[in-house]
Amino acid sequence: QLQASGGGLVQAGGSLRLSCAASRRAFTMYRMGWFRQAPGKEREFVAAIVWSGGRSYYADSVKGRFTISRDSAKNTVYLEMNSLKTEDAAVYYCAARVGVYSGGYRSSGDYNSWGQGTHVTVSS
Repeated sequence: QLQASGGGLVQAGGSLRLSCAASRRAFTMYRMGWFRQAPGKEREFVAAIVWSGGRSYYADSVKGRFTISRDSAKNTVYLEMNSLKTEDAAVYYCAARVGVYSGGYRSSGDYNSWGQGTHVTVSS
């Protein structure tokens, strides 16, 4: 299971750090990612990281502002969000691809384990 936390209310320009703790042993996870869904919109890819090696990927809308990282000892992935904008407000979901996978990383279907969402609200 995945347990996401760290959401909250922040002013535009502020920062938040989301965490996602995985109960599954780290070596079975191939990739972890963050998605978000704003009211009335589809769930969209935010960032992903390959567990072994740490290669990361970002949506263009967050590149340069968000940083995804992982702590293998804690089986936890983080999403550091800086320079937040009102359009970043959404429910953020963490996801994991368990097992080796040769597919992509931007689609919800590329992940087979999901955590509950954590709300991020950005005030202007």
